[in-house]
Amino acid sequence: MPMPQTYFLASRDFDAFIQDVRDTCLLQTHHQAYHTLRAVLHTFRSHLTTEQALQFANILPAVTRAIFVEDWKPNDTPPPFPDRATLIREMKSVRKDHNLAPENAIDDVAAALRRSSIDEAELDRVLTGLPQGAVDFWNTGDTVRT
Repeated sequence: MPMPQTYFLASRDFDAFIQDVRDTCLLQTHHQAYHTLRAVLHTFRSHLTTEQALQFANILPAVTRAIFVEDWKPNDTPPPFPDRATLIREMKSVRKDHNLAPENAIDDVAAALRRSSIDEAELDRVLTGLPQGAVDFWNTGDTVRT
């Protein structure tokens, strides 16, 4: 069996993705884009059980998947997804002193993720099996800037 392309092209694909996050969020550096992506992913993860989080992780590209699970302390009784304003506050609280994520970072990262090498149909299929609020979290809405 040949090496899966998701691993063979991981660096190239992630470089393009993180640049898209940087540009979509109107950030200045890849470092800021990484921390924004991490905050969005970890906020989403905090509302999933271990099994749900792993289902979601399985559809992510390799490096994004690694960021999604880094520093994870699984909680199989996660809180439900709150309203968008609360999710934004949660996202902005991740590494608060180093977090430069804009207010619309969740929407912007969702748009960049959907433009990346992810299979959108598979993303939507997985999201519909997750708790109420998961689909809305990754809905790009009308506020996405491109």
